[in-house]
Amino acid sequence: MDLQDFEAQSLYFDRPMAAEVETLLQEASEVYAEGRAEPLLLKAYALDPGNLSVLVALYRFYYYQHRYADAIDIADQVMREVAPMIDFPGHWTEISGANLANGLMKSFTQVRFYLLALKGAAYLHLRRGEIEQGVRMLNKVIELDSRDRLGAGALLRAMGPAAISAGPVAKVEACAV
Repeated sequence: MDLQDFEAQSLYFDRPMAAEVETLLQEASEVYAEGRAEPLLLKAYALDPGNLSVLVALYRFYYYQHRYADAIDIADQVMREVAPMIDFPGHWTEISGANLANGLMKSFTQVRFYLLALKGAAYLHLRRGEIEQGVRMLNKVIELDSRDRLGAGALLRAMGPAAISAGPVAKVEACAV
């Protein structure tokens, strides 16, 4: 399955949200440069903590603020929210090829979204110097995205063999496109 080849399926931001939540997200984007976005985002989160648009907004906010631990927490929550929608197990380490196939039957775009959240969390672990965790997460994405359409293998290879231990490098070379 090519994770770049998806048709007109609904995306996370296509889901309806309460007008108040939508207004808060809009206001947060307008006052970001003034440093007043976080309280608005947190209020939107308090109103609708499972809303994927709210979670993406929070993730981006924390990422651009270099608050990587907070962004990782949000990426983890995204995965917890999406997993039941696509019948994935509760934790990314438990996902198998069979789970992937079943998930793709439910929603191709949600599977892709989940894997991108996993890749994003992996990248942030790498940025924080948590190399082993980041490599494990990237290898899971590579395992599920054998064509490396989401770029996890490319990201891992860009680190260079000196940056990671022999185990993950060998696995990446075996899974490389």
